[in-house]
Amino acid sequence: MRHLFRFLLNERIRSDDPAAILSAPKRGRSLPKVLSIADVDRMLTRAKQLTQTPAASPTQRLRAMRLHCLLEVLYATGLRVSELVALPRSAARNDARMIVVRGKGSKERLVPLNDASRAAMGEYLAAMEAPTQGNKADAKASKWLFPSFGESGHLTRQHFARDLKQLASAAAISPRRVSPHVLRHAFASHLLHNGADLRIVQTLLGHTDISTTQIYTHVVEERLKSLVRDLHPLAEK
Repeated sequence: MRHLFRFLLNERIRSDDPAAILSAPKRGRSLPKVLSIADVDRMLTRAKQLTQTPAASPTQRLRAMRLHCLLEVLYATGLRVSELVALPRSAARNDARMIVVRGKGSKERLVPLNDASRAAMGEYLAAMEAPTQGNKADAKASKWLFPSFGESGHLTRQHFARDLKQLASAAAISPRRVSPHVLRHAFASHLLHNGADLRIVQTLLGHTDISTTQIYTHVVEERLKSLVRDLHPLAEK
């Protein structure tokens, strides 16, 4: 309508533009891609199975354990992929239940670990430092939990994303649906779906502004609708 009346005014077909006072429509933010709890569970199960492959070489087994550890920690904490791959080795030591994460703007936050992620980190670290590993000295010398020979000294985001897509394919999930950021979305959405407070999720994700976290409120809205539908005494059965 705005374009139409502007055209009519420019062509002098009309002497006024009644649509000039209309506000332009706001472009909505697209909803994040989210995996279901069943999808994530399937990927975690497949990642664990790959660490137990009898025919795997020590190097292949270590890589499988690294991927399992990365996936467990990512889904348990919702870290940004840049924060995840740059975790220090100390994050896996001393049976820590919390890790200190340095996020955007060098801001630090405390993020809790669940039992599964702590177990995966401990098993991976033990395997990395095992005498059977040819690069044991290099592994011990590195300060990173996920060391690499690259310039950064730790695993790259791109390498992890590629491994994650291969894992998704092995778990019969379309690789197009899976990325480290999608797992971060899953972490936030599943917490909210199970009743977590939006402010708590904001803190865990490291969002400075609550409006960034509010993109996940569609999950809360759906949950509220289902609660009213299922629990309201006058709801239709």
